[in-house]
Amino acid sequence: MNQGSCLCGKVQFKVTKFLPAVAHCHCSMCRKFHGAAFSTYAEVSLEDFTVTAGEQLLQSYQAANGTVRKFCKCCGSSLIFESRYNRQDKTIEIALAAFDVIEHVAPNAHIYLSSKVDWFEPNDELPKFKDFRE
Repeated sequence: MNQGSCLCGKVQFKVTKFLPAVAHCHCSMCRKFHGAAFSTYAEVSLEDFTVTAGEQLLQSYQAANGTVRKFCKCCGSSLIFESRYNRQDKTIEIALAAFDVIEHVAPNAHIYLSSKVDWFEPNDELPKFKDFRE
């Protein structure tokens, strides 16, 4: 079972199955939301995702482009990303670093490299995309 939580442990969740899209996102919003050079998200169907504790503590932030990011309002942990495409497909994206127990899931792309930080250059073998996956 794939289980995760926020930093303070008050928000807990589980995922029964991951979708194939797992990526390091280098867009400026993900960088700012995570306070890092990039964020790593795994996509899941809503039917495969359950908040098991602390759902009332999830705070949402809607950006000007319509994306919604959810975080724990107690500790600030970045947890969930949702775009209009996610809403259309009934999926969400979960921050991979928030998992406490996880099956083997590996990123399979770098996306939005057009806005990456200057001080980091991905040098792995993953496919690299200027914007979203082509």
